Amino acid sequence: MQSRNKVWMAIALSISMVLGGSAFAQAKRDAIIQPIDDVKIENPAKIELGKKLWFDPRLSKSGFISCNSCHNLSMGGSDNLKTSIGHNWQEGPINSPTVLNSKYNFVQFWDGRAKDLKEQAGGPIANPKEMGFTHDLAVGVVESIPGYVEEFKAVYGTDKISIDEITDAIAVFEETLVTPNAPFDKWLKGDDSALNEQELAGYNLFTTSGCIACHYGTAMGGSSFQKMGLMEEYVTENPAQGRIEVTGKDADRFMFKVPTLRNVELTYPYFHDGAAESLEEAVLTMGRLQLKRDYNDEEVANIVAFLKTLTGDQPQLMMPILPPSVNQTPKPVPFEKK
Repeated sequence: MQSRNKVWMAIALSISMVLGGSAFAQAKRDAIIQPIDDVKIENPAKIELGKKLWFDPRLSKSGFISCNSCHNLSMGGSDNLKTSIGHNWQEGPINSPTVLNSKYNFVQFWDGRAKDLKEQAGGPIANPKEMGFTHDLAVGVVESIPGYVEEFKAVYGTDKISIDEITDAIAVFEETLVTPNAPFDKWLKGDDSALNEQELAGYNLFTTSGCIACHYGTAMGGSSFQKMGLMEEYVTENPAQGRIEVTGKDADRFMFKVPTLRNVELTYPYFHDGAAESLEEAVLTMGRLQLKRDYNDEEVANIVAFLKTLTGDQPQLMMPILPPSVNQTPKPVPFEKK
């Protein structure tokens, strides 16, 4: 992964020696960042079912925590906390990444332990520090609700509900959570008026100083693992160690999936430990740790101005009306003694 980082950095720096200013930014329109397209709805019934499950707190042991609790679609698909709050008010181990545009991630979770959104959807349900349930218990709750049984039968053609169908429906809904029409996307598509001079200067610096080595692709991130603290050791009290927790390889210590920069002005605080409270702080820290570069105040302001052009149209949803529980539905356990 470090070799890939060096390759992209070499490309960016080589081009920067040839081109400069807005001419360079203009040349990068057709490079390694692609605009987000509008979502295409192919299975509305399955999406609607997934949306209901997404907002349904009965998938948690307490009957209080839903997927939306930590990935709030009114707050950029995150929760704006350093680390999330889980079952029994437990402190989560890591910052909640945004769910927006997560379909573009090559793997899911900071450490990449889930290969896709479907696999990811099952993780929090059974995590004792998150939703605190088990897959079997969650399935039992869903199966006890006649309204859900009817919907699953209509969508999947079966009377038997399993965690496979539940996570599939949630994942299909998540795939619709994209944010097109950001000012930067409009500029990428040829609208010269979409970015002002400061924003273009920020994009120029973002590219020439090497940020683009990791933040590329449609999501401007989510396409590789990179070491947090490439040029300087990152010091944190957070216990998360990154990819090593999946592979067991010491070389993967502090290797994390690169986060998307889409809608980044909405998804504070930043980094896996939520240590950076502002975009300005995040830019300064990443410049020093990853690029061995100390940005001055003007450079920071320019990069931040550019980053704010990555905020796209947020998903516009009609809140679902969840099918009611019945007498046979297992009761939630919101309060437990530790």
